Amino acid sequence: MYKITQKKQLSESTFLIKVEAPFAQKSKPGNFVMLRIDEKGERIPLTIADSDEKTITMIFLVAGKTTSDLSNLEQGQQILDLAGPLGNPIEIKNHGTVALVAGGLGIAAIYPQLKALSKLNRTVTIIGARKKELLFFSEEIKKLSDKTLICTEDGSQGIKGFVTQALSQAISSEKIDRVITIGPVPMMRAVSGLTKPFSIPTYASINSIMVDGIGMCGSCRVKISGKTKFSCIHGPEFNAHEVDWAELICRNSRYSGQEKECMCENEK
Repeated sequence: MYKITQKKQLSESTFLIKVEAPFAQKSKPGNFVMLRIDEKGERIPLTIADSDEKTITMIFLVAGKTTSDLSNLEQGQQILDLAGPLGNPIEIKNHGTVALVAGGLGIAAIYPQLKALSKLNRTVTIIGARKKELLFFSEEIKKLSDKTLICTEDGSQGIKGFVTQALSQAISSEKIDRVITIGPVPMMRAVSGLTKPFSIPTYASINSIMVDGIGMCGSCRVKISGKTKFSCIHGPEFNAHEVDWAELICRNSRYSGQEKECMCENEK
């Protein structure tokens, strides 16, 4: 059992929880965990947004039954299963100027990567959301970044528009040596499409559907340069220019019907 030591609501549908975990010290940027609330619950992957000697921090968006149930837990309550750290950590070295592009919940996943990369690189961080009320970690990101660009689709904060517009501005104004993008699949696909003509190395954290997180079930398979890979053991970070984005979008929507049914049951 894993005790929740802190819970905080970051936006109307985004929550932060800090949980005691014996593997906390082993966590590195890019790692994730597989979580199961109780014996009847499904397993879901959550990125480790931060960690210390005894706890890990996870940030999640209420998007389905399990995340809805997780949002109802309070400080002091416990989670049944927490396996990690899983996945491959990102490469931490001097790349030059790194642009980190995150949208929505991807802001949580980009934070630990920025924290590590900013010690060795010039960093340009671009974060976006539909509206300012959905943004979080803005001040923390500004403190770590050499340059921060904030985008909202409705123009309520920062640049009105998408993160790709801000990235395009950054590319035209200075030399970008590496791009890291995390967020909704359509956003990452757009970022990849933008950087490919410039031959800028671009890496995306693939958030495909997972069941066990250790490469046994095959649920999280993705096509990378035409070859099948598993995002849990080969990723979650991949060369964005090699990802079959169309297949990923199709695979990620395969349980949408069942998810709607579960949410309807929750509301009864």
